[in-house]
Parts: sequence; C-alpha cells; structure tokens
Amino acid sequence: MRVYKFQLKPNKAQEVKLQNTFRLCRLMYNKLLEELNNQKVIDQSMIQGIIPDIKICEPEFKKVYSKTLQYESYRLFSNLKGLSKSKAKGNVVGRLRFKGEKWFKTIVYNQSGFKFIETNKHYCKLRLSKIGDINIRKHRDMVGKIKGIIIKRKVDSWEAHIITDGKYTIKSGDSVIGIDMGVLSFITTSDNEKIDNPLFMNKSLEKLQMLHRQISKTKKGSKNRKKICLKLQKLWEKINNQKKDFFHKVTTKIVNKSQIIAVEGLNIKSMTKNRKGEHYNHRNILDSSWGMFLQMLKSKAENTEIKYVEVDPKNTSKMCHRCGKLQDMPLNIRTYNCECGVIVDRDYNSAINILRKGLAIVGEGKLFPLMKQEAISSTPKVLGYV
Repeated sequence: MRVYKFQLKPNKAQEVKLQNTFRLCRLMYNKLLEELNNQKVIDQSMIQGIIPDIKICEPEFKKVYSKTLQYESYRLFSNLKGLSKSKAKGNVVGRLRFKGEKWFKTIVYNQSGFKFIETNKHYCKLRLSKIGDINIRKHRDMVGKIKGIIIKRKVDSWEAHIITDGKYTIKSGDSVIGIDMGVLSFITTSDNEKIDNPLFMNKSLEKLQMLHRQISKTKKGSKNRKKICLKLQKLWEKINNQKKDFFHKVTTKIVNKSQIIAVEGLNIKSMTKNRKGEHYNHRNILDSSWGMFLQMLKSKAENTEIKYVEVDPKNTSKMCHRCGKLQDMPLNIRTYNCECGVIVDRDYNSAINILRKGLAIVGEGKLFPLMKQEAISSTPKVLGYV
C-alpha cells in the first residue's frame, strides 16, 4: 500500500460542506460511544446497526456519505482495541473519551464514494460524494489503484491522503549498519558516519515562548486569543513538517545502502522520567522524536528485502567493541578509552556493539575485529563480516 498526500483547494461552499461533514461524523462517533458505554456486553454489530436508525431519527446525517459514517464505528472499536493492547502491556488506561471539535481532524472515504478526475490544468479534481468536485494539487504521479481517501483538516488548509495498492520501490544496498541514537548527534552509524541533530523545536523555542506569553495575557474566548492560538498552531505544524522532511531524507539514505539495519529498542518513555539526583535532557530527547524516526525507518525497510532488527540497548555504550570489557560511561564522557588500546568516539563504539548484536540475532555470522586505532580522528572502513 502507498499513501500520497495532496493539497486540497475547496471553494467556500465546498469548505462549508467539509466542515459540516466533519461535525456530523464527530457527532456520530460520540453517539456510538455513548451507546457503547450503556452496553453491559460489547456487541460491535449491534453498535454499527444503530447507524441507520440514527439517520432516520436525525435526517441531517443523510448529508454524509453512508460509508464515511460507518467508518466511525470502525474507528471506535479500533480505539477500544488499542486501549486493550495498552492495558495488556501493564499500562494504566482509562475509558474512551468523547471527541471535541479540536480533536477530530480526519474523515475517511473507504473503497467508494470518490473519483479522481485527471485534467490538463494546474489542478485536478477529486469528486467526493455529498460534497462535490474539489480542486486538488497533484504534484506527483500515483502508482496503483485507489483504495481509499483520508481527508485531513490542517490548521488553515485541507489535505487528501490517497491510499493505493501500489508498492514502494526503494532500492537497497549491500551494507550492514548499526545505528546509535543520540541528542548531540542524531545518529551515529557503525561505519562512523554522524548526522547532526537539527533540534527544530529548540530553534523555534523563542517564538514558542513568546506566543505562549501572549496567550496568557489574553482573555479566554476573545478574538485576539484565537489569532495568537492560530499562529502557535501554525508554528507547531511547521516544526512537525520540518521533522518529517528530515526523517524522510535520512531514512531513505540509510535504506538505499543497507541490507541489514540494527537499531536500539529504546524505551523513550522511561528515558524522560524524573529521577532523584539525576538530570535528564527531557526536552531535547522529545524534540529528537526518535520514535517517529524509527517507525519511518522500519516501514521503509519492510517494503524492501532489508532485515530490520531491534536489539537490547543494555551496555551498548559501556562495552568495548574489541575486548568486551565494561566500564562506566557518564553522558559527559564522549570518548571511549579502553585498556586494550581502543580510543574511539563513544557513539561509534555503541553503534558497533548494536550492529554486533543485530547480526547475532539475524544469524549473519560475527564481525571481524577492528584494525588498531590510535585516535578518534582516524577514519575506519566499513566493518567486514562473514
């Protein structure tokens, strides 16, 4: 499956219909959740079966395409399933919440109710049932047959996420790579390649703080408060777009040259917990968005023949990659200096250990020992393996 994101340009009448569709789908979700809360025994078919009855009692829901309304039942039970999985892992979970207007940002046309119309003009047309033909900016060709469309409401714009049955065509290489995640360097690979961490939120921190101060001085519900909130939302959207663009470039570069990718199985939530007597760089860890990056890398690897493996991160920074001896490595020590003569950057040492563990898991043999290194400045070659 492939997903293509295109910008929608509805006119004023179409935008009103879109907003009304979002409102009615949100109300349908809340009505189904209310019915679910009243049930003693969960019955998905019964919950979905009340949708036609609701449409009879409230004819306003007939303004929405039928399958789009039915999808809200699927969304509800998908959220419920997610809660069950989280609870099974030992997490404390509550109950599903009713959706407010600001927390409902997508509707789905699944399998039918849409048609993509090609034109020779700058904009093509996307026909959505009960809404009309909307201008869509198609900036790239699509591969495969369209299976569904997700309409997403952005801060001050609209997007169409078009899902097709096409396959990703990402070329893979023949290298084996271990990846160490960090804050100073976003990633360090086992072939001693470093990529600096852009920390996009930190770069916009002054603007974020200024907008938050301005919001705190305005009256709730006032027009000035809404204007400043809109500016803040746009800034957060810009930061997220910068991260996604950076992650796509880095993950594609890694996949294009790899055959095996080994990464750390990080528990990011525990890394950002407060602990007595210890200082953690919470903001920079969260700004790095390691989880989003690793999920993107895994998704691209799964669409090729690349082996993607997560390893236990325990002692990867403390262990010497040559002799295996352990030593304490506080975060302020950036060089690994071992009695056996190894003097390397700590992140590079960790990346080699991650790769070694990954190769052991996939059964690709063991690494040859490294050549002698006298200083960090020496440029190592790609590690051999058998």
